[in-house]
Amino acid sequence: MTKKQANAALSVEQVSKSFYVEDEPPILALSETDLVVQKGEFVAVIGPSGCGKSTLFNIIGGLIPSDTGQIVVEGKQTNGPDKQIGMVFQEESTFAWRTVEENIAFPLELAGVPKKERMKQAAHFADLVGLSGFEKRYPAELSGGMRQRVALARTLALEPQILLMDEPFAALDEQTRMLLGEKITDIREALDQTVLLITHNITEAVQLSDRVAIMSFRPGVIKRTIDIDLPRPRGPETISSDKFGHYVGEIWADLREEAARGLRESERALADEH
Repeated sequence: MTKKQANAALSVEQVSKSFYVEDEPPILALSETDLVVQKGEFVAVIGPSGCGKSTLFNIIGGLIPSDTGQIVVEGKQTNGPDKQIGMVFQEESTFAWRTVEENIAFPLELAGVPKKERMKQAAHFADLVGLSGFEKRYPAELSGGMRQRVALARTLALEPQILLMDEPFAALDEQTRMLLGEKITDIREALDQTVLLITHNITEAVQLSDRVAIMSFRPGVIKRTIDIDLPRPRGPETISSDKFGHYVGEIWADLREEAARGLRESERALADEH
């Protein structure tokens, strides 16, 4: 382990993963992937569909094991879920029968935190994600973007040092995505968190991150990382700037090559079936 890896918040070291289907050859999803994320960094991971982004996310979060390599958090190898890592998913994950504050307080309840304290914490994190005044509402009374903020606040309630987000805004419209992106940036700065975002949206990656890691098509591997040297906060003026557009174009040039390769392989597989 290098000094840089030992001092990092998160280090992915030579991680690979294959999936097995009966009577078919194994599918190599990830091929000896490396990624180092420093404390306080916001890193976006982007790649074509099927490149193994979510597989990488699930291995880092301890939801599935890797075949090779290791995940190191704060200098220590981790196996399985780690309390220092919080996860936010793309899928709707609020509990319909619980109010906003009850949803946010749920992990604290599981942890045995007394009711008065967990409700105080729930109110704090509801305010942090912009849901103050909605604590008594149920998910059915909220918009999609607000429900995703509830899920985010529930994850934040345990105050993880590292936040993993797997395309959390994918189901939302573009305006809501960008506004929630700004909110995530504010939260990261307020809590001094390290954030790893899995996304397929280039604009979102450039808007939010300090670095963008570009993955190859399957078997996925980090092909290249690009530092995003743009001032914060990244409001409309920054997003409409030539420099912002340059980053989007540079990432797309790399991503297009991998996406085209994935499309060719998909067409070839479809032709073979017929």
